[in-house]
Amino acid sequence: MRLPRPRGPRWPGRLRGPRSLAGQLFAMQVVLVAVVVVGCAVFAYLSAGRQAAETATRQATAVATAVADSPAVVAAVRGKDPTAVLQPYTERLRRDAHVDFVVVMTPGGIRWTHPEPSAIGRKYLGHIGPALHGKVFPETHMGVLGPSVRVVAPVHDPRQGGRITALVSAGITIETISEQLRDQVLALVGVAGAALVLGGAGTYVVNARLRRHTHGMNAQELSRMHDYHQAALHAVREGLLLLDGERRVALINDGGRELLGLSGEAVGLRVTELGLPEALTGALLAAGPRVDELQLTGERVLVVNSAPVSGGERRGSVVTLRDHTELQALSGELDSVRGFAEALRSQAHEAANRLHAVVSLIELGRAEEAVEFATAELELAQALTDQVVGAVAEPVLAALLLGKAAQANERGVELVLTPDSRIDDGLLPPGLPARDLVTVLGNLLDNAIEAAAPGPEHLPPEPPRVRVTARAAGGELLLLRVADNGPGVAADAAEEIFRRGWTTKQSTTGHGHGLGLALVQQAVRRNGGTVALDPAPEGGARFTVRLPLRSEARA
Repeated sequence: MRLPRPRGPRWPGRLRGPRSLAGQLFAMQVVLVAVVVVGCAVFAYLSAGRQAAETATRQATAVATAVADSPAVVAAVRGKDPTAVLQPYTERLRRDAHVDFVVVMTPGGIRWTHPEPSAIGRKYLGHIGPALHGKVFPETHMGVLGPSVRVVAPVHDPRQGGRITALVSAGITIETISEQLRDQVLALVGVAGAALVLGGAGTYVVNARLRRHTHGMNAQELSRMHDYHQAALHAVREGLLLLDGERRVALINDGGRELLGLSGEAVGLRVTELGLPEALTGALLAAGPRVDELQLTGERVLVVNSAPVSGGERRGSVVTLRDHTELQALSGELDSVRGFAEALRSQAHEAANRLHAVVSLIELGRAEEAVEFATAELELAQALTDQVVGAVAEPVLAALLLGKAAQANERGVELVLTPDSRIDDGLLPPGLPARDLVTVLGNLLDNAIEAAAPGPEHLPPEPPRVRVTARAAGGELLLLRVADNGPGVAADAAEEIFRRGWTTKQSTTGHGHGLGLALVQQAVRRNGGTVALDPAPEGGARFTVRLPLRSEARA
């Protein structure tokens, strides 16, 4: 038993469905080409028949009028035996003029000449009445040679005052016209057949190409695929952006509009007309592929992947966008937790050293010095904790400040909370996420500690110090200010400092720096606030962040 050949994967309903779209178009085009060719052939046939009849009439008219106007014919008619003179003349003229007969007859219709000698002397078969009145007229009539197209012209004798002395009839048989038409029709059929073959071959080539592009699917399957395609585009949360060779937006789904913050119609616009940040615009305009590249918009951190479209003279690109905002915020919190852990490790190490010092003093019998040393260290640590907790009752900010203070102490930098700092617990509204506060204050403190920390290239004249101000002004505005006594920021870099990738840190990998201040500006802008940079009184840089506490102000 022969088993059926396995087939490739098909859409539902394909096995018993209609033929492919390419097959349907091929059949339609073949029928259309056949109808057009046959119609043109019929029209050409009818036109050729009409033109052949008109040509025969004009040819017969020319011969008949030429014979009727000939002086030799007029002279022969006056003679005693017109047949003897006119028969050779008309036969020679018939052959030269390519007509079937030239008949010269009496006004009564008795033939003097005819291609058939037996018809001479007999009555002319046809109408001669109009010719007797001096008119040249055509007609189609049955004669001795069969049906023919003929023209009858009068012969006027000038010597008799223009009296009609004879009639001339010249004509071409329908059979002769049909033979001529048959030759034209055969040529026309050949041309029509060649046109039909060429049209069918061209249609087959076009539809073979179409079949390859449509993968043999019919119209219903293509419609279903389009519906699935549209549903998939609108269902995925990731953004999808298709750019053509001129970097115009060819397609964008709902996720892409949301992630890029586009509200109007974007299809057909150039990338430079979308109002995106300069770095993101440059990434979309780049010809090469991009893999997991972080880009910032006004309120989001996006992971951009792009790949060029292969094939074609003008290559576009496919761009996918993923929202990395929450993951980046979690990464910032993880960095803060890691900093806390490092600070705890450092404090544990320092506590172990101090504990060894206290134990050693006790073993040496210097109990009073041991108590004094332990008490001084405890008062110093407790004083900072009391100051932070007393001024900043918000637990997230208080924990962040304590952790950063320990981290700064490990770097040899003193972190000072200004006396006017005051944030009561519960003052921050629910609409102001603690995650954004950690992002803003944590990045500013990290940069300030990094700038103030002594190093080979920076030896501050005064002890390294970072001053922090955190207060709620009138219950309507949250003020966060971080100042250091480091080298500061050049005046010409004040505008570029918040751009992604701007950094003064040295990196061997080329990654990981230049994102903190950009995230700060993004978080501040997302909550309706402002961030400003100016020189600090200590000589370094001072960043001031103002965040509205009322929801309508943030909106």
